[in-house]
Formats: sequence, C-alpha cells, structure tokens
Amino acid sequence: MLQVEKLDAWYDHSHVVQGLNFEVKTGEIVTLMGRNGAGKTSTLRAIMGLMDKRAGTVRFDGQDILAQPPHTRYHLGLAYVPEERRIVPGLSVRENLRLGLIAGRERHTEKERIDEIAQTFPRLAERMEQEGTSLSGGEQQMLAIARALMCRPRMILLDEPSEGIMPLLVDEMFELFTRLKQSGTTILLVEQNVERALKISDRAYILDQGTIVHEGSAAALLADPQIQERYCAV
Repeated sequence: MLQVEKLDAWYDHSHVVQGLNFEVKTGEIVTLMGRNGAGKTSTLRAIMGLMDKRAGTVRFDGQDILAQPPHTRYHLGLAYVPEERRIVPGLSVRENLRLGLIAGRERHTEKERIDEIAQTFPRLAERMEQEGTSLSGGEQQMLAIARALMCRPRMILLDEPSEGIMPLLVDEMFELFTRLKQSGTTILLVEQNVERALKISDRAYILDQGTIVHEGSAAALLADPQIQERYCAV
C-alpha cells in the first residue's frame, strides 16, 4: 500500500531523512523504531507532504504522492495523527470530530460516522459537548485518532500515540490498533513504547540518524534485546 524509495527530507540545511527505502503492505502494522532524533517523525511528515524540502518517491497504492499538496492524501484514504494532537481550542469534541469530514466527500454520513466513533470510543461519547482541549491528555489523543478515522481511511500514520498517557488508556489504545488492523486498516506506527508496539506489529524498521539501519519481523526484533538497547533507548 505504501512504498517509500530514496526518501530525503530537510529542516533548513539539516538533512534529517537520508535515502529511506521501506514499504508497508496492505493490512499490516509496521513500526518505525529509533532513538529520539533518529528521524521518525520527520519521515511521517515527509510522507504526508509536511516537510517543505523533500525528495524521492512515495507511492500510496501505486500513485506517487510526494510532490502533491498534503490534503490530496486525505482524499486517497491516508490519514495522519501528529504527535502534538492538534485539538482545536474552543471547539467541542463533536465539532473537532466534524473537522474530519469538512474537506471530505462523505459529509452526508456525518451522523452515522459520529455514532460509530461513539461506539468505538465510549469515553468520547460521554463528552461530546465538552470542549476538546479540556479533556485529559489520553482523551485528547483518542479524539485525535477518532477525528482521523471519521472518513474511514485505508491507512493511518500514528506518531507517538501513547506519549504522556496513563497505562489504562494506553491499553485501550493498543487494543484499538489491533481492532483497526482486523477491520482492514493499515497502520504505520511511531511509538516510544517499543515492546508494546512490536507486540502488535508485523514488521519494523529501525532508524538511526535519518537512515534505516535494521529491519525485520516484529517478533525477531522483540526477541533481540541488544538491538533494542542499541537503537531504541531514549
């Protein structure tokens, strides 16, 4: 579903992503691992067209999307949940969810989609009219994921979804990711909790200083403490 070839990206003059080659097959959960500053977030942002300076090839379902503006990915079925969540101040939970459909082609399904989200996220169902930014950190993360799911994406990119969240909500979140995979949603995951991420993933790639230094099945990497200690400590 996603093919990345010779991907480069820069912040100003800093070459933060250097010649990446990797793929995510339909129905997989794939994790990008690496220490802080390894280039994981920059990789996701480059795929989504959010890095001003980027080069290479990014194909989504066979279509090269790297040079396209970011919003075109949304229409193709590629969603993104950034690390900072981007909950809009002053808007309720319901209104933040509606943003997931404003630019979409399925506005007529709004009630149906919000009802589905309410079933998937019972905590949000109880807080639909509450201001989004007044939620706890974990609930805001759920809202950001729910908003991305409003248009039923075929693939979702998740950046550090468990960061700063209480363990109970982390459990709920990873159970959700497993259910999304079972329902046919493909996931590319960046996650600081390496053990939890690998337990639900099919494969993983390890980044170091903007390049891929190792790849393999999630099970093999989970069983290799030396790899985790060398490349994945904070």
